[in-house]
Amino acid sequence: MTELISKGGPLVWLLMACLGFATAIFLERLAYFHRASMNVGEFLAGLAALIRRKNYAEALQECVATRVPAGRVIHAALLRHHSPREQLKEIVQEAGQLEVPRLERYLAILNAIAHAGPLIGLLGTVIGLLDSFTNLSSANGITTHAEVARGVYQSLVTSALGLVVAIPAYLFFAFLSARSRSIMHDLERAGVEIVNLIEDAKSADNIVEFRQPAADEATGRVRPRKAQS
Repeated sequence: MTELISKGGPLVWLLMACLGFATAIFLERLAYFHRASMNVGEFLAGLAALIRRKNYAEALQECVATRVPAGRVIHAALLRHHSPREQLKEIVQEAGQLEVPRLERYLAILNAIAHAGPLIGLLGTVIGLLDSFTNLSSANGITTHAEVARGVYQSLVTSALGLVVAIPAYLFFAFLSARSRSIMHDLERAGVEIVNLIEDAKSADNIVEFRQPAADEATGRVRPRKAQS
């Protein structure tokens, strides 16, 4: 590997820098996605009991303690739990959209490295071949096949290294994009289910208020009527 780097020319160092940068991005995003992941179903099951008891303060504290994107989406809905359903849906959609740039950070750079790696390698090959044929023409045709082969070999080093950079970068990009889409799906699920939980709690209040007169009739109580004037 050291021999390849020494024979590849200055573009090899650029390719090695791209590979190191892509690896650093992959490790940083991998750690971030690990922290941002959570079991949405289990978390919402715990919040459901608090919401049914109208204990929104404790539910908000649970969301703040999670420090994950799904928790922030749920937190935004709980802050405005008195809002109508359509407004709650808009709130969770806006909160989810704010999390998208954080999830997709640096992914465009990985994609660019994956596409630019082979092009940089091809550029190094073209420059190496031009240099070889320039030396051949300046030698007045007096050269050996070994010297020509050595020049072509050195020019192809950058093409090989370009692929070495591009393949891992593209695999990093594909893996991280899949993780990002998975977390976005969790955000959508969290938004839909928290709106349903809040609306179910409101519906339970309306049912209790509607059935209260029926309970009075069952106990034989008669409500006094206002005197007619």
